[in-house]
Amino acid sequence: MRKFKIIVVENDEDEQFFMKQGFDTSGLFEIITMVRNGDVLLEWLTDNQATLPDVILSDLNMPGKNGYDIISGIKSNPTYTHIPVIITSTSSTKTIVDKCLNLGAADYVVKPDTFIEYVPYVENLHRLIENKNLVKDSDALAS
Repeated sequence: MRKFKIIVVENDEDEQFFMKQGFDTSGLFEIITMVRNGDVLLEWLTDNQATLPDVILSDLNMPGKNGYDIISGIKSNPTYTHIPVIITSTSSTKTIVDKCLNLGAADYVVKPDTFIEYVPYVENLHRLIENKNLVKDSDALAS
């Protein structure tokens, strides 16, 4: 099973904590960094071009650059355009999901209702990435 390098963009500290626990428990991802919004993400990517992730998981609604801005920023920069951006949010509203996909998000996943559901959430995220072949084999870490 492949282990993917991921950057998580999430402004809520509690959500970050429980997401990290889910990712760590699953062992399916290597979290490169967790950042609080798109401004910090784009700065981090600029400063760390030798350590680009296989995938970016971003919350949709954040202060500063939000999920929509992240999709646009990643897709408009040739250095990053190959990195799939998956948006996550508590909303499952079709118009919001469609807007993200139309902007170029690789997918959209709804956050779990409770913090204790993050391990299955992470496992489903990993399956989604593999089933959609979002990351090239040569880009993923061997586990």
